Amino acid sequence: MTLPPAPADARGEQSRLIAWNRELKAAHERLRRALRVARESLDAGDTAAARRDLLLYCKGFCAALDGHHTAEDAALFPELYERHPSLRPILTKLTQDHELIAALLVEFEKAITAAAPPAALSAHLDGIAAIMESHFAYEERQLLTTLANLNLPAEPHTLLGPL
Repeated sequence: MTLPPAPADARGEQSRLIAWNRELKAAHERLRRALRVARESLDAGDTAAARRDLLLYCKGFCAALDGHHTAEDAALFPELYERHPSLRPILTKLTQDHELIAALLVEFEKAITAAAPPAALSAHLDGIAAIMESHFAYEERQLLTTLANLNLPAEPHTLLGPL
């Protein structure tokens, strides 16, 4: 005898419970795209337009990246800390990365507001991109397997930010 399929809500909940690894990767990809848009704006050549665009993109990108890290620090990492004590040193390093990235974002926004030359703005973006990519790669290497098996009934924006 074949059992009837689970109701649509139950199927969605089942996949929701095992999708944290995909949610994290998707959040990282959205942040990478936002950084590319900011870079394209700067590389377009029109300094005044680039500065205006960067103010807009930085507000969005910086807020999204900061929101992602704040949510991880406030909701996801405490859950992992309690459920997987062996991850505590990794979570501590990731939290330190979040603080470094937040400081870089503040400096970038100050440079935009102060009308820094394009080369300086580009250097800020390069630094943010390098640290961000290193952080994302490390986080994915260290956490995706755990997240793939995480049974946590929460909304993605609660654990990963409003992306």
